[in-house]
Amino acid sequence: MIATAYVLINVAAGRTKKVYQKLALTDGVVSVDAISGPHDLIATVQASDFNAIGRLVLDRIQTIEGITDTTTCNVIHFEA
Repeated sequence: MIATAYVLINVAAGRTKKVYQKLALTDGVVSVDAISGPHDLIATVQASDFNAIGRLVLDRIQTIEGITDTTTCNVIHFEA
């Protein structure tokens, strides 16, 4: 099964559009949306497992210039 997570992202003032564009081109990022509230962007990411999601966030997402903070929320699937 593929692991999925939502990454809540805070961005430095004036950098949201550039960060959005960079995220949209990042392997493993399924979608990116600008949002209102305490966070600026939300990205849906997928990888082979939750460890791979952690590496994606640490190595590819948090290193994008302008990102100041991330919170990763792993998706849990309930079995019927």
